[in-house]
Amino acid sequence: MTLNEHKKHTNIARPAMGNFARNEWAILGGPCTVIKFLADQVITALSPQYQCAYADTSHNDDIVGMPGKLASGAALEYTDQLNHSQLNYKSGLTPFTQRELFSAMDLVLVNGNHQPAKAQVVIIDSNKKASLQRRLEQLTNVQLFLFADNAEGVFDYIQEAIPNWEQIPVLSLNNDTRQIIEFFQTKLQQAKPVLNGLVLAGGKSTRMGFDKGEVNWYGKEQRYYMADLLKKYCHQVYISCRDEEQQKTISADYSSLPDTFTGLGPFGAILSAFREQPDAAWLVIACDLPLVDADVIQHLVDNRNTATIATAYKSDYKDFPEPLITIYEPKSYPVLLQYLAQGYSCPRKVLINSDVAVLQSPDPDALSNINTPEELERIKRILHQKIATNDAS
Repeated sequence: MTLNEHKKHTNIARPAMGNFARNEWAILGGPCTVIKFLADQVITALSPQYQCAYADTSHNDDIVGMPGKLASGAALEYTDQLNHSQLNYKSGLTPFTQRELFSAMDLVLVNGNHQPAKAQVVIIDSNKKASLQRRLEQLTNVQLFLFADNAEGVFDYIQEAIPNWEQIPVLSLNNDTRQIIEFFQTKLQQAKPVLNGLVLAGGKSTRMGFDKGEVNWYGKEQRYYMADLLKKYCHQVYISCRDEEQQKTISADYSSLPDTFTGLGPFGAILSAFREQPDAAWLVIACDLPLVDADVIQHLVDNRNTATIATAYKSDYKDFPEPLITIYEPKSYPVLLQYLAQGYSCPRKVLINSDVAVLQSPDPDALSNINTPEELERIKRILHQKIATNDAS
């Protein structure tokens, strides 16, 4: 076996993260005060709709030693302030910890004079020409030029380093604030995660004594009916299954997705979906919700809030979010893993304790599921009544 043939680690899909988050821009080439002011304008405009963050390096050279209890030897200090929380770390953040802390952010703006990001907004300021040239290697994905009042054009060394520099849009730093904000807004809209569908059909149905995914309510097995229902709203639709043996029972006309987090029920199925495609959002629905129709799915999709980790319906149980008909955003993946690491495998617990958009279902009966023979009979009566009503109209 050659070195190229040997693989030490499993090759799994990695989220398209930068140094901080999926959507990050370093603003560089101007004075730090100008960068801070511009970041403040953008964040003020977009924060009502998106989770925004800012990253910088302190210029305060007057601080000697460590703040607070870090000076006494503490490795971490947490302070619950009146209107915010504060964490001070003694050691520097690793790239992995940094991405974990910023993973819920939709937009991260970075002072590129001090730290890089995977995309850049470059200020063309004649007074900073030499300073920007020292950071030329950071210009890996320039998406916007901002001309200061003294700018005469894109610097020659940038033209040499970026072959497509003439195709990059140009705005005025001081006169085009609205267009600059619209630039970031458009980029975030374009970066909206694609929506996939996942039909949960891997349960053993021990309480019912038969596979609920195989029940025929609408002329086909319920797992296929649900998958067909989601196809209108989702880029790809998968039927979840426990293992490869169960996968063999699924029709070749449908895509299946076996659990790779075994023994965790729906929690494992959701994690398995994110492991397969970590940059997609997943509309997860249990196959034992026979009263869900197109109107219920449409309402959920129309009211999807990508700034939260998930969009869910309110259940009848204590008005908690219903985790088995929910859109899980990519930012929920690390949250789910964190709960698993703490010994929790209940998706409802994750939703209850996280930033989630909770909706009222347009149909009060739609979230009724089937776990007992009594519930089965109740659903049959509701369906018969709906059929009779539709026939009469």
